[in-house]
Amino acid sequence: MQILTPHVYWAQRHAEIYLRVDLSDAKVRRGHGAKGENEYEFSLEFFEAVRPEIKHKSTQRQVDIKIKKQEERWWDRLTLQGKKPLFLAPDFDRWLDESDAEMELQAKEEKINKINVESRVRKDPYLGLKKGYLFMYNLVQFLGFSWIFVNMTVRLFILGQDSFYDTFHTTADMMYFCQMMAVLEVINPLLGLVKTGFFPAMIQVAGRNVILFVIFGSLEEMQNKPVVFFVFYLWSTIEIFRYPFYMLACISTEWKLLTWLRYSLWIPLYPLGVVAEAVAVIQSLPIFDETRLFSFPLPALLGHSLSFSYTLQLYLVLMFLGLFINFRHLYKQRKRRYRSRKRKVQ
Repeated sequence: MQILTPHVYWAQRHAEIYLRVDLSDAKVRRGHGAKGENEYEFSLEFFEAVRPEIKHKSTQRQVDIKIKKQEERWWDRLTLQGKKPLFLAPDFDRWLDESDAEMELQAKEEKINKINVESRVRKDPYLGLKKGYLFMYNLVQFLGFSWIFVNMTVRLFILGQDSFYDTFHTTADMMYFCQMMAVLEVINPLLGLVKTGFFPAMIQVAGRNVILFVIFGSLEEMQNKPVVFFVFYLWSTIEIFRYPFYMLACISTEWKLLTWLRYSLWIPLYPLGVVAEAVAVIQSLPIFDETRLFSFPLPALLGHSLSFSYTLQLYLVLMFLGLFINFRHLYKQRKRRYRSRKRKVQ
């Protein structure tokens, strides 16, 4: 019986050679190839020396062979002779050029190093408890702000602009609850529960609480103004995407659409929210001047008291400074996020 040569496909890495022999149902020297059931054999004189141990695996469709190079280096070609044998062809399923192979090797080394580092780091015995607490916190905040958002949206569709004037009376209790809970976002970084910065969290939480408790909560004249609707609606729109993103991160889960929304919607919404807050502060200034609420007492020679409106004017300046700091922090966070995702794709 005539001995035939099978089709052989090859690819390489710095340390290995991969051969794929196109034979189905292969046994010792026999298999079903391009010319049917026959005996098949082939020989190759490699470009450089290889190690004697050879690993092979037969499947119903092919025979896979892996050969270790004696020295880990890139070969210009597979065979010693310059002319490629007719039965040999590139295996494009495995094929990489030298630069791509180096990137693959570097990625493997980084993965191994990461595993080694993680194995050396002492595991936190309370990690599960911490993640459970953060998951529940983000879930509660998500439900709270979702209730506010849905309530305001439904009322807007039913009542139109009339819903602007009673926003505070219909949603303030839930907003009070959510913003008091948000104080934990300042505490969590201090306890090492999250990696976010302390100052950006403090600026955002303190700023919102000034608007909610001082401007809206203490002045009845402000509670019926349309600006309340816009402040609450912008706050809740941002949070219904931020909190579920962090909630899923606690269980190592990611939804690409949610990630995009979390890192993209705040770009227009956050500055709009600060502008709405600034309008609320400006509208409250004459009310504080008139009512003298929270005024600072002064000695008789200097006058009776110093209006709280001067403090709020200073606060306006700090508000826009905080906008710049927080916006820069969030933009860097977004940039790091998408840079790490790009590395994972590569």
